Amino acid sequence: MANLRLLLVDDEADFRTTLVKRLKRRGIDPQEACSGDECLEVLETDPADVVVLDVKMPGMDGIETLRHIKKQYPRTEVIMLTGHATTQDGVDGIKQGAFDYLSKPIELDHLMGKIKQAHDKILREEEKRREAEFRARMEQQMIATERLASLGTLAAGVAHEINNPLAIIKESAGWMGAILNKEDLADMPRKADFLLALDKIEKGVERARRITHQLLGTVKQTDSAAVEVDIQELVDEAVDLTAKEARHKDVEIIRNLEASVGTLWSDPYKLRQVLINLLTNAIHATPSGGKVTVSGEPMEHGVVIHIEDTGQGIPRENLEKIFEPFFSTKPPGEGTGLGLFVSRSIVEKLGGTLTVESQLGHGSRFTVRLPEYTRIVNGDGEREGTSV
Repeated sequence: MANLRLLLVDDEADFRTTLVKRLKRRGIDPQEACSGDECLEVLETDPADVVVLDVKMPGMDGIETLRHIKKQYPRTEVIMLTGHATTQDGVDGIKQGAFDYLSKPIELDHLMGKIKQAHDKILREEEKRREAEFRARMEQQMIATERLASLGTLAAGVAHEINNPLAIIKESAGWMGAILNKEDLADMPRKADFLLALDKIEKGVERARRITHQLLGTVKQTDSAAVEVDIQELVDEAVDLTAKEARHKDVEIIRNLEASVGTLWSDPYKLRQVLINLLTNAIHATPSGGKVTVSGEPMEHGVVIHIEDTGQGIPRENLEKIFEPFFSTKPPGEGTGLGLFVSRSIVEKLGGTLTVESQLGHGSRFTVRLPEYTRIVNGDGEREGTSV
């Protein structure tokens, strides 16, 4: 119990002083409070694991104080102290959520035993919470792994097979469009309807092509080489490549990189792909007249890059789901659900992390953290670059 945080609440100063001295000899250094109000003030600034609380106190009594503690600090355990003639108060305290009660005068060993039991309960509950969180994370990882296994099995063969008929459809649609636009068909009945149908065909082909391209990019292992990458130049290239789309949506891209952001050793092509994906998503999420800000600064042994938008934000329940394959918050037909999944996979393979913070109505911020030196493993097992 070396790290136990204990708060002793009793209006009798002599009782508190004596008990504190005896507890210190047992290795516990408790906080003190002389009333229910002071107890709540102490907990607000210095939370406790266990509160030893007298029932009979002037002003706010122990039972009322207990109610406030369990409402505001449900993980804090409370041991009630009662007089011999008021054991019913202790029973009432247990009904209100107290861990247990002791009658005054108390035996120190008895009190120490109750404190240890309460502390053990806290540790067990904390372990259960961590275990539940771990199971939830593992379940998510298993779902993602199963999806990846399916992708790996299907992607390489299916993507190539799909691309061939897609090319024929696209070429045929283009040929039909060229015919419809000839002068001798200028007065063709319902010509506009045919052109609209062809436009939908071409957009559908383009979306299918993007999906197959990203599928191949997910499972295909390409040789990479770690070279020195100027972060400022890399960001400038990614911004330039997405500038046209930003202008089309009337979205301003702001560059705010620290001059000391410097360089790192990594794969510039894959990093550029990640930045373009994140910038494109940010532009799509930002309404007309909004802003997308790219900032960056050096961190210890690496670089941090932030891409922040002024869109509507992402619901809390979707913050981790957005990195799963085929999950998309965009309207049907506008997103493949693979962009963020591929981006996180790339960043992690380069030894970094990709995280997101978001608040509804206030936009989102994606953060890429990259090590100064990246270890890249190619298909032949050779490693290039330097490990951190």
